[in-house]
Parts: sequence; structure tokens; C-alpha cells
Amino acid sequence: MDVNLEPDFLRVTERAAIAAARTMGYGDRKHSDRIAVEAMRHEMDTLAINGQIVIGEGERDKAPMLYVGEKVGADKDGALGYPEIDIAVDPLEGTNLCATGSNNAIAVLAAASKGGLLYAPDIYMQKIVVGPTARGCIDIDAPVKDNLANIAKAFERDVEDLTVVVLERARHEQLISEIRAAGARVKLISDGDLSGGMSTAIRGTGIHALMGIGGAPEGVITAAAIRCLHGEMYGRLVVLEDWHRRRLDEIGITDYDHVYTERELASADDALFVASGVTKGDLLEGVRLFGGGVRVSSVIMSLATRTVRFIDSVYMEEDGILEVMR
Repeated sequence: MDVNLEPDFLRVTERAAIAAARTMGYGDRKHSDRIAVEAMRHEMDTLAINGQIVIGEGERDKAPMLYVGEKVGADKDGALGYPEIDIAVDPLEGTNLCATGSNNAIAVLAAASKGGLLYAPDIYMQKIVVGPTARGCIDIDAPVKDNLANIAKAFERDVEDLTVVVLERARHEQLISEIRAAGARVKLISDGDLSGGMSTAIRGTGIHALMGIGGAPEGVITAAAIRCLHGEMYGRLVVLEDWHRRRLDEIGITDYDHVYTERELASADDALFVASGVTKGDLLEGVRLFGGGVRVSSVIMSLATRTVRFIDSVYMEEDGILEVMR
């Protein structure tokens, strides 16, 4: 994938974040999501790519925009010879967070050359994620206390010094009890385990692991970030209903118990992860509106160039000038 596409994909998440931020606090999560989707789709169609959404807002009959399988970019039919790119998007991770003005809502995408991202249908995935320090120390099937002991050893700390991110859901009551019984702290989040997974691999966040069950599509996007950050992730699809099995069979997944690594979820060596903050978060500032302009904080992670860039952009609305401040 052409490295020159990085600023283009940055512009896509920035535009989605700005659009969503203007709906912040109105209490209508569906409206916030729709506005972010529209902005992301509009900007995506200006890019010099022959793109396809492999993870989006749902199946075609359930999502009017950015549905799975939708073609995007300025070369949808391939006539111009632009690069074929697979794209996973979450135009507004944390729709409830944006609607209520809470922290950690982001606009995010992952991109890779064709075939470089696993298509994961909209079902659940069991996940465990750590950063590079604890790489090689986790096992999705190991008891919680054993994983925590190994992570603590990698950090040369006591288990009591660890913080684990977990989605606040009834299904995690036992998991939360086991983490606390082992002596670690639990940071409960209401939405957005993608942000939680990413935070495990960035120093300064105070997060050492993510555990629990979240969305499978978000798991693929998380894996792209974790690969760029040289962290480690394991995921297993959670099959609860008959339609889950049928959907997996349709896309050729027959081993429901398979444990995926971050490399299997995001296999391309040119994977790119881009996120822009919508509301203030642990990793990114939210969109800040001011007279005559708007300021956006973003991160670009590139596996091809082994770089992580934090970018602060100021859009001056009067004349359309974009100033990037580093």
C-alpha cells in the first residue's frame, strides 16, 4: 500500500471526528453515528484508491452507508488502476459516549492491501490484549490469575500494580471478580474496547491489559493497531446463536474455536491504523471548536514504516487552510 495514502486516510478520520463532535451532547447516538458515517464516506470517495469496506456499519441490507462489501474511493470499478485497498471502519466508536459528551469517543479506520484484513462478521469475540512489554506472556485459555502473574513479571511489578480494562457488561461479572481476587485493578469502560485495547500498547496510559468479550469487527481494527505497536492479541469468535454459525459458514469460517493472533486478524505487512479523537480521551484530545476553526488530535500507525505519529491539526474554516502542528 502506498505510504503516501497516510495523510489521505488521516483526513478521513479527521472529517468524521469533526462531524461527530458537532453532535456531541445532544443525546441522539444514532444521529451522531449517521453524521460520522456520512462524513467518512464522503471523504473516502475522494481518495485515489479502489477500496472495499471489509468491516463497516453492518451488512448491506442493514446499513445505508459504509456497509460490508461497499466499494469506496475514486476508482470503484478499477478502471484507473488505483491500488486495491481493504478498509475496516468504525466512523464513531462510542456512539453513546459522543451522545452524552463522555470521554473516549473516536473515529477510526484500518487499511491494508487487498486481503490483508480478516473479514469478521458482527458477532462477539473473546479477547486478551497486551503491549510489547508483556508480549509472549499471555494465553487466552489460561486462568486469569496466571495471565496477570505473567504480565506483572514482564513489567517487573506486583500484580497489585496492574490495571486491566474491561467492558462494563453483565457477562463480565465473573471475569471482574477474578481480576480483583488476583489483586489487580479493574478499569471499567461503558463503550469502546477498541480504545481500551490500543491503550495497552502505549506508554503513559496506565493500562496493562484488556480482557473480555467485545465486538469481533472492533477486534480486527484493534489487531491492526497492536501489530503496529508490536503488542500481542488473541481472539476467539463467540458463537451464541444459530445465525452466527450460518454467517460464519457463509464466509468460510468453520473452526469456531480457533484462536486468532493479531497477525491473523490483520495479516498485511502494510497495515495502517488511523484514529481521531471526538471527545477527550486517555490517548487523544477531543475535537476543540473555536472561533473560525477547529482543532483535531489524531494518531497514525504504520506497520510498513514502523512509525507512530501523533498529529495535531488545525482547520481554519474561513479559507480551508489546514495547518499541521507537531
